[in-house]
Amino acid sequence: MKRSSKRIVALLAASSFVLAACGSDSDTADAPAEDAPAEEAAAEDMGDVDYASVSGTLIGAGASSQKAGMLGWQVGFQSVAPNATVEYDPIGSGGGRKQFLGGGSDFAGSDAALKDEEWEASKAVCAGDLGAINLPHYISPIAIPYNLPSIAGETLNLSADVIAGIFANTITNWSDPAIATDNPGLDLPDLAINPVHRADESGTTENFTDYMSQAAPDVWTYGAIEAWDADGPGGGEGGPQTAGVVAAVAAGEGSIGYADASQIGDLPAAAVGVAGSFVEFSPEAAGRIVDSSERTGGRNAYDFKIEVNRTPDTADTYPIALVSYHIVCLQYEDQATVDLVKAFMTFVSSDVGQAASAASAGSAPISDEVQAEIAKSIAAISVAG
Repeated sequence: MKRSSKRIVALLAASSFVLAACGSDSDTADAPAEDAPAEEAAAEDMGDVDYASVSGTLIGAGASSQKAGMLGWQVGFQSVAPNATVEYDPIGSGGGRKQFLGGGSDFAGSDAALKDEEWEASKAVCAGDLGAINLPHYISPIAIPYNLPSIAGETLNLSADVIAGIFANTITNWSDPAIATDNPGLDLPDLAINPVHRADESGTTENFTDYMSQAAPDVWTYGAIEAWDADGPGGGEGGPQTAGVVAAVAAGEGSIGYADASQIGDLPAAAVGVAGSFVEFSPEAAGRIVDSSERTGGRNAYDFKIEVNRTPDTADTYPIALVSYHIVCLQYEDQATVDLVKAFMTFVSSDVGQAASAASAGSAPISDEVQAEIAKSIAAISVAG
């Protein structure tokens, strides 16, 4: 362990945010001898990084779904790396990847891994010729918020076929018999359904439509798409970014949408049909589906992406989980950028970083196995030469 670990822990103690995220007990601060083992464990929970020596500004842009989690990461990281800052523009997954591939940022946040052609393009932007890698750092359920005041206080159940029918515009009224079948005894209104989708290119849309294409392929025939109006069924209302979808649902009675669960506010969310039952979203339920999903390799040993299983066979899992990545170069031009990227990405994937994200965004912590794989990838980031 590096000699600066005690300084790291002291900086953590100065940040009430990180203390809360880690569950630290402030009344032990006056007992340094007894605290030493706990301090070393806390430092190890953030990886073997000399955070105090890292300096500079790291620029990122991308998924708006990461906005709340990123706030936790930024605050936590600066508390242990006071000479470094991280800036992040939540412009959407597609916009973030485009900015990164155009050389406008050091990393991208994206709810979808790089496509083959995007990875090829990354080789022209990153130093060297190894291109970029995907690191799955943020896992969160995608909620299905709705606006039906007449059933306030009740939970709306929606099977996969019904969800797909609503967003494919084949189920257009809340009194439809298919919805009633999922909700016996619920007094559903005779009211037009307004399905709200993302108006921009979005990894959240890709995750949501991937769910529908796997769980209800006979109803949702469009596959997994990122740009709704370009490839989807048309109709409904478009909202810019996650905030736009949530605002549109909140503003219109009869509306329903999809959004990162951390950002739906006070809107109710539907329980989703799974294995003959209905499951409400939660970080724990989302984490179960990710742990049971196939992990697929990418273009090299350090690229790590997850194929999420959308059709679980147990009713304790939530099938619409968003896996959001940080996309970084394997090689950069200078050591300062390498050190900064490696330090921040190590913090994000550490126990402390994942706790900070969970505290600010309600995300599901990545498993120990995924942490170990990500650590190997981060260790491979280097200066081109």
